[in-house]
Amino acid sequence: MRQPYNYNHQVHQSQRSAFAALFLVLLPIFFPNLFAPLGRASPSLFSEWNAPKPRHLSLLEVALHWKTPIKQVFDLWSPLPNQGWKPCIDSADTPSLPERSQGYIQVFLDGGLNQQRMGICDAVAVAKILNATLVIPHLEVNPVWQDSSSFTDIFDVDHFINVLRDEVSIVKELPTEYSWSSREYYATGIRATRIKTAPVHASADWYLENVLPVMQSYGIAAISPFSHRLAFDKLPVEIQHLRCKVNFEALAFVPRIILIGETLVNRLRDPSGKLQASGTAVLRERTDDTEKGRAGKFVVLHLRFDKDMAAHSACDFGGGKAEKLALAKYRQVLWQGRVLNSQFTDHELRNQGRCPLTPEEIGLLLTALGFNNNTHLYLASHKVYGGEARISTLRAMFPLMEDKKSLASAIELAEVEGKASLMAAVDYYVSLKSDIFISASPGNMHNALLGHRAYLNLKTIRPNMLLLGPLFLNKTIEWSEFQHAVINGHKNRQGQMRLRKEKQSIYTYPAPDCMCRA
Repeated sequence: MRQPYNYNHQVHQSQRSAFAALFLVLLPIFFPNLFAPLGRASPSLFSEWNAPKPRHLSLLEVALHWKTPIKQVFDLWSPLPNQGWKPCIDSADTPSLPERSQGYIQVFLDGGLNQQRMGICDAVAVAKILNATLVIPHLEVNPVWQDSSSFTDIFDVDHFINVLRDEVSIVKELPTEYSWSSREYYATGIRATRIKTAPVHASADWYLENVLPVMQSYGIAAISPFSHRLAFDKLPVEIQHLRCKVNFEALAFVPRIILIGETLVNRLRDPSGKLQASGTAVLRERTDDTEKGRAGKFVVLHLRFDKDMAAHSACDFGGGKAEKLALAKYRQVLWQGRVLNSQFTDHELRNQGRCPLTPEEIGLLLTALGFNNNTHLYLASHKVYGGEARISTLRAMFPLMEDKKSLASAIELAEVEGKASLMAAVDYYVSLKSDIFISASPGNMHNALLGHRAYLNLKTIRPNMLLLGPLFLNKTIEWSEFQHAVINGHKNRQGQMRLRKEKQSIYTYPAPDCMCRA
């Protein structure tokens, strides 16, 4: 007797589903502004969601079925040998903490997590130069991600203060008599205690001549903007050691980030961990003796391919006219046309290695290097331009690819979900613990991890962009030629120690400033 009811219910359900689908299709037509990033940057709802066809089909067809030679797999996963360097950040002649502070120093840091991390290190160094007391740095709200996470949300503040207690005086907040010196105070007018003229890569003398007098007059000085405001060269050895001590020892993540990071690392290292259904059959077919030598190992790929990156590069990513128009409009809204790359053609940019690697291209690079479809690959990324559709080709090559959301439950990620800085901190932690780290394109996270992993003598692969650009432009290149060029072009780009040159970042190249010959 209940069959007609069920049948009618199913009919009504189908009708509702059809109307919902029709509504979704018509919605952008009647309400276009809802689907235009920043109000007017995208001409089509689906322009970035429609994944373009593979641009390197002949290479891809081989890569999907490529069986990596055993020796290549062994060499790839072997840890770096001892390179004759060791961490060296404690000095016997380090000046002790002065009995009396000259005043308080505040800094306001913008940018993403890794840019702020470097700014924190510089802030401690400036406080040391001035014999000042540093107030825990204020992290500005990121205009892109709208993340208001504070220093104490990300870093263990007690650990930070304790590690540096013998070298720099640090306080969590200002005493009552200086409580007026706030971010809001400096946002409402010109203030005598704010220094906003600090040049990029300023010398120690600049701070002594321009900031110290303000601090001595008012008891406090606030420096904003502050990112990249301390030189990398011509500084005392103890200041260089201090910057590295902050970066590699004092800046530890809060326990909740470490807990989530360890959870992800353990699940990546567990050979009996969860496998995607699409990869299980492949595993049964392709498992061989080479896997025994790397059981429990994983590689982290920082896929730096978000919409800002794609737009700012001014490169063509195969999405046709709709994509070009969408990115051009997005570029105009964000940077008002001030993008140098837009003056060059796509061919010129690629030939110069100035285009970020697409998920398809980074997959081809990984395969040529020796990673296969049994590789446990962790994807460290913010928001991929084009979403899942764009990375489907990469997933086809690496079916065991995971990320935060596939490895952890919603409950486990609840404390960091929707907070870009905390999510980035989790990715940083997992990246630092990985056997191999590779970033698809240079950037702040790439630079920070390159330095941190060099400090720990861990393998990090740096894509040779000048090589890869012309290779991917060659539409007739065969797999054997492509792979040979990739292997030869990356032999000395897998974590070999590179000494810092003048003007280069101490956080990217820690030797010789922060390391000694073993």
